[in-house]
Amino acid sequence: MTNQHEHANTTALEALPLRDNLRGQSPYGAPQLEVQHLLNTNENTHPVPQRVADAIGTAVHEAAASLNRYPDREFTELRQRLAAYVGHGLTQDNIWAANGSNEVLQQVLQAFGGPGRRVLSFPPTYSMYPLLASGTNTEYISGLRGADFTLTPNSAAQQVKETQPDIVFLCSPNNPTGTALGLDVVEAVYEAGQEFNTMVVVDEAYEEFSLDGTQSALTLLPGRERLIISRTMSKAFALAGARLGYLATSPQVTDALRLVRLPYHLSAITQAAANAALKHVDVLLGTVDEIKSQRDRIVDELQQMGLSPAVSDSNFVFFGWFEDAHAVWQGLLDRGVLIRDVGIPHHLRVTAGTAEETTAFLVALREVIAA
Repeated sequence: MTNQHEHANTTALEALPLRDNLRGQSPYGAPQLEVQHLLNTNENTHPVPQRVADAIGTAVHEAAASLNRYPDREFTELRQRLAAYVGHGLTQDNIWAANGSNEVLQQVLQAFGGPGRRVLSFPPTYSMYPLLASGTNTEYISGLRGADFTLTPNSAAQQVKETQPDIVFLCSPNNPTGTALGLDVVEAVYEAGQEFNTMVVVDEAYEEFSLDGTQSALTLLPGRERLIISRTMSKAFALAGARLGYLATSPQVTDALRLVRLPYHLSAITQAAANAALKHVDVLLGTVDEIKSQRDRIVDELQQMGLSPAVSDSNFVFFGWFEDAHAVWQGLLDRGVLIRDVGIPHHLRVTAGTAEETTAFLVALREVIAA
């Protein structure tokens, strides 16, 4: 019955005057199933600390009294607090925010992409990039990585020179593989794009989970007015439900984004929640070390099982090798553990959650492998 319903919906959709580049597309989405252990969407599985939840509740309650008025269009306090958090001598003029980092990236494409323009990225990487490109009618170019999914400065720079993109998306740590890019890759891409006036976006959604010694691309901002560093409060801050993403860049780029943002795009509720959370940064980030320890535990135990996990600077682990990765995914699901089949042959991805969730995953995986 469901298949008939979906077919009818698809037929009805195709009858609409949809843009040609959207025909046949599927919307983004990970399975949302009723399973005991949800380890497929890279959420911070630790609940928001009660102290922070109470502070957010109070702030939202206070904001509710003036919801008859539009919110601060410039979300000034929020930009000030985000600037203080990211540091590196940045001010509110360097900061922009939106409803999740996806909207931040969409606004970048609206300002610098569009018809007749191209965005280059390097699959396998975040699967929203081509969808955001389609939504803004920007041509998406799939760059090439090495057989081990890595990206070298020379290769990346050469591909920029060959494709002459208007925008480059670099995901670091990369989703789904989890490994951070060296800053030499970012520098090489920026330098190669100089003659084409290319905007370079480094998506650092998982940066807070990086291994010791991994440097943020924030260190490269001085003197690079076309460099953008995208971040989120969804992961390390455990605020995926709040939908707050942000970026750091030159003031002229934030001015460009003002040209495409919707009026009052950040609600008073969103601003209140984010500002309250940023008053408790230390409490919110208190689970990061625990998550990193579980990630490292997963890497170690997968290696003991004879599997090949990638080096992870994130809160998830990309691993293989399986003859039939989807069968392993299904076997884990049958045991109450949902991880992500990212569509890359022989590989799967699992979120590093609590110690109990990690144990449940590892026990289930051993059973599946032994079956």
